[in-house]
Amino acid sequence: MITDTRISVEILNRAAATIRCLGHPLRLRLLEALERGEKNVSELQEYAGVSQPMVSQHLMVLKGHGVVDLRRAGPFAYYWIIEPKVKAILECIRAAECDG
Repeated sequence: MITDTRISVEILNRAAATIRCLGHPLRLRLLEALERGEKNVSELQEYAGVSQPMVSQHLMVLKGHGVVDLRRAGPFAYYWIIEPKVKAILECIRAAECDG
């Protein structure tokens, strides 16, 4: 017998907002870099191969959705992942790539 395990509307709304936020290839690339630990904008720019303003813009979207956070140290801003489900999402993406 299947029990009714419906997900609450609140949880669905938050999940949909996070999925929309993650639905950009550059944001996923930035998260891939941050998966290995805290990075500053210059490091992320080099990793992603795009301009500093573009990296900063996408990091602000991720921060606004509670996916990453930042700390300032002098002229540098360091980012790291605060959403624990990001690792599982990236693993799912990698698994799909392998299934080809």
